[in-house]
Amino acid sequence: MISRRYHRIALVTVFVLALAAGVVVAAVGLPQRIASGVAATAGTSEVEQLRAERDALAAQQRTADEFTARIAPGLVRDALDGVPVTVVAAGADPADTRAVAELVIAAGGSVASEVVLTPAVTDPARADQLQDLSARLLPPGAQLPASSDAGTLAGGLLGAALLAPADGPAPDPQQAAAVVAGLAGGGFAEAPAGDLAAGRLAVVVTGGSYGGVDAAGSAATAAGLAAELDRRGAGAVLAGRDATPQAAVGAARTNPGTLSTVDGVGTGAGRVATVLALAERNAGRTGQYGSGAGASSPVPAV
Repeated sequence: MISRRYHRIALVTVFVLALAAGVVVAAVGLPQRIASGVAATAGTSEVEQLRAERDALAAQQRTADEFTARIAPGLVRDALDGVPVTVVAAGADPADTRAVAELVIAAGGSVASEVVLTPAVTDPARADQLQDLSARLLPPGAQLPASSDAGTLAGGLLGAALLAPADGPAPDPQQAAAVVAGLAGGGFAEAPAGDLAAGRLAVVVTGGSYGGVDAAGSAATAAGLAAELDRRGAGAVLAGRDATPQAAVGAARTNPGTLSTVDGVGTGAGRVATVLALAERNAGRTGQYGSGAGASSPVPAV
């Protein structure tokens, strides 16, 4: 049975997504229309009208996000009561990572650790170096997955250092610090800003689509990292800005397993869905959420 709380969350999220979709649909073709207008009637009022239309659409999107940001803490309240979460940023906009972390706390959870990975992690040219470093930095007694994929191995390393297994002791914080410091020394992570503790869940926040000839490979590497983190602890959620085949979320949705994914993390609705997906993984369930390709619904039924 669908709870009243889920019904309320779903209605709000659908409203925000619908508004955002309306903005996107209305904005399609605006650059071309502006360019055509400039070419045909440079300096006329038509060009000014098109630009005003563009600005109005951008203002509507900002209003939708501000509205969601105001009500988001109430929508996720107690969803992660007492649950420590490891936050991993992989090519994410810092504002997205910060907003997700703040909502984790608003949901009653805590940010056990926050790790910012550099673009080198998803760079195919540095895959061999990342594989070698993952093996050398592995804490004593831990094991890496039987894989040659750099993202999967990096996920195994981070999971061993930063996630508490369901049937074993939590990792040593000093060993976790050594792992992240080693990754930072190799150019694969930023130096941690605070103490590192073990999380029960992990959320991997990414950006949009990767560019260049290796875009699909970079997306697959990020997806593999998140999938391996999902196998450690109580599970993980991969959140990104879109779900194209060149984005981490899109790559993960080709074979998600138990990994939950959320597209649209750059919006308030996507951030709410990300935190609710974490709560769902904590309960042993999984799903694909957002408005992009492969999403089953806007938000989890929690």
